[in-house]
Formats: sequence, C-alpha cells, structure tokens
Amino acid sequence: MDSRFTHSIPTLGFFSPIHLHIIKLCSNGKSENERKNGDEERISKYSYVSPLCMSGGDGYNSYSTNSLLQRRVLSKAKPVLVKNTKELMINLNFPTYIKVADLGCSSGQNTFLAMSEIINTINVLCQQRNQNPPEIDCCLNDLPNNDFNTTFKFIQFFNEKNITSKESYFVSGVPGSFYSRLFPRRSLHFVHSSYGLHWLSKVPEGLEKSKMSVYITNSSPLSTYKAYLNQFQRDFATFLQLRSEEMVSNGRMVLTFIGRNTIDNPLHRDCCHFWTLLSKSLRDLVVEGLVSASKVDSFYIPFYDPNEKEIKEMVQKEGSFEIRDLETHGYDLGHCNQDESKRSKSGQNEANYIRAVSEPLLVAHFGDAITNILFNKFACHVSQHASCRNKTTVSIVVSLTKKKLSSCPKV
Repeated sequence: MDSRFTHSIPTLGFFSPIHLHIIKLCSNGKSENERKNGDEERISKYSYVSPLCMSGGDGYNSYSTNSLLQRRVLSKAKPVLVKNTKELMINLNFPTYIKVADLGCSSGQNTFLAMSEIINTINVLCQQRNQNPPEIDCCLNDLPNNDFNTTFKFIQFFNEKNITSKESYFVSGVPGSFYSRLFPRRSLHFVHSSYGLHWLSKVPEGLEKSKMSVYITNSSPLSTYKAYLNQFQRDFATFLQLRSEEMVSNGRMVLTFIGRNTIDNPLHRDCCHFWTLLSKSLRDLVVEGLVSASKVDSFYIPFYDPNEKEIKEMVQKEGSFEIRDLETHGYDLGHCNQDESKRSKSGQNEANYIRAVSEPLLVAHFGDAITNILFNKFACHVSQHASCRNKTTVSIVVSLTKKKLSSCPKV
C-alpha cells in the first residue's frame, strides 16, 4: 500500500509558496432561491444543521487527528481514481489545462491525498506518452464553516512529498455547498468526492417522532426510511445536475459513499451501527437526567447510507452521466474482539472518529457540556459490541463519465 495512506502527517505551521488563493463564490440566483422556498420554518426547527462540518484544528478530538478510516477508504478507491484519471487524459487527447475539484475536502491530513494521486498519475502518464504535462487547477471545496486554515497547513507536505512536478499546479479553496453551483459552466474536467455525499442538505421532511433515535433503526416506521430516501434522491439529483452544468463532455467523477449492502429490508441497521450506538448513548444521558427526552426526540442526523441499487437508479434517472465503475468495499473501523484492553481501545478509536464528524452538530443542538460524557458512553457501547463486524455497512465507490452535450438532458 502507498505509504501516504498509512503514515501520519506532521502538523506544519507555515504555508507553501505555491500559487494559493481563496475563491468566495456567490450563490446561484434562481436555482438557489427555488431551493430556499418554504425552508424558513425548517431552518429554524433544525438550526443545528447549519454548522455542519468536521471538527476543526489538529487537536486530540479533531477530524485531522481522527480520520484514519477515511484514509483507508481513499486507499481502496485509489485504483478507480488512477484508472479514470488516465482515461480522462487519453480521451481528451492530453489537454494543456486540467481543472480538478475535490468536493467535501474537509480539513487536515487526508485533504491532499486524492489530489496528489490525480496529479502524479497525470504527470507519470505524460512522461510515459512523451507529452507535456498540463497546468492543473486544484480546487478544494467544502462548506464555509470548514477549517480551511488547517487544510492549507498541509500544502508544504503536499508540495515536498507527494508531487512529481511542482511547476504546473495551482491550489485554491472554494467555500460553498456542493448542492449549489460552485464553478462556471463546462469548466471542470475531474471531480472527486469521498465520504461527503451521504450527508444530506437538510433533515428530511415528514419524519415521525423518533423515540430517541437519531437515525433509521430496525424499529423505525417505513415512512422514516422513505423520508430519508426521498431527501437523498433530491440531493443527489441536484448534485448530478449541477455538476453536469459545470463539467466538460467526457469529464470524470469518482464518488465514495458510506452505504449499506441490504436491499430487501431498508430499515435494517446492525446493532453496532454508529448512529444506533449514538442513540443509545443519548438515551443513557436521558436516564441520568443530563438531557431531556424531548431534546433527543428533536435531533436527527442529516445522513443517508444508500445501497448500490439506489445510487445506480438515480444516476440513470438524472441522465447526465454514465456509470463506468461501481464497487463495494468493507467498512473497516478496526473492531477487535480479543482481550479487554484491545476492545476498550477499539471503542475509544471509534468514539473519536464519530465525535470528529458529528460534534459540531451535537454541540449546536445540545451544547458542549455533555460531549465528553456522551462519547465516553459511546466508547463503552462500541466495546460491548466488539464482535459485531458491521456486516451491512460498506463503502461504495462509483465513477461517472459526463455524457456528450447532445445526449444529456436539458438543464
């Protein structure tokens, strides 16, 4: 395995001298207004969704420190990423300029791994084919609340360790939701997004009272599943339509989701599913009088774990892209069912991971007073379920090609 996917990256306190700028984009007028219609009440009701982002900085509880799982996922998706990068360059006849976007880049150690793989693949292929390497515009996108400062601290490592050629790439930050327009029409050649698209743009409408469950469980009414599925379908269709406007014909996308491998029972989630264990931990706090039941009842995770069939159907229905690759990989959180000390360590590791991706949401709704005790309980629940192997939770990797304009639906 490439050592970049296994070794910890040191924190750096300075910026690279390479070309770096931040782009602040305005919202897309009409389509954005249409999406906002009727949302005022929901924004107030679920205001905790607004600060959705990973925990910033590079401290003990940060996403940067607790993102080994995502690094493993990037490693598994690497063959698809490399293959599609090569095919893009060949099909576009080795263009002199390439614009690449990483959507939902987050912050910290993993941000530049996919981008550096794309750049290295392009440069090596150009050397092999005796072609001049293109100038590469590298756009890092996430929500405005993302910790871009921590992200850019790692540019020096990106510059010194990961790149075969330093003269021809330019890095920029693009704050904004990938459920809105981010780039000019027909300007993007390659889009990558890893572990971003299972996050929804908002909490689904029409959810019944949760009975202190933050997500779908085996005991949820079928209407809860349908509400989450409908929101995912709307969001993913929006994402595909907007990217089809921004991408050139024959452009490529490689997208990785947290998904599930169940089809027959859409409500089934393992007993050790991370949101199931978070619900258990919150219920513990209710029993201890630290949180009110009504407060837990009003909290929902804006998340959906699709299966392959649901992803494939939405791509085909939207119509702008053709599926090239569709793979499913195991979801490895490093669970261990051996001695007690290793179980405890596994529990703490998963608690740190879930905390890093959910703490801003939880703090916005519950405040920060309960956070430490909540994730101590979460770690205990994980340890108690150490023999669970997350049999239904998987990572799904899909690569897409933008159809030629004549074969795309009108937008």
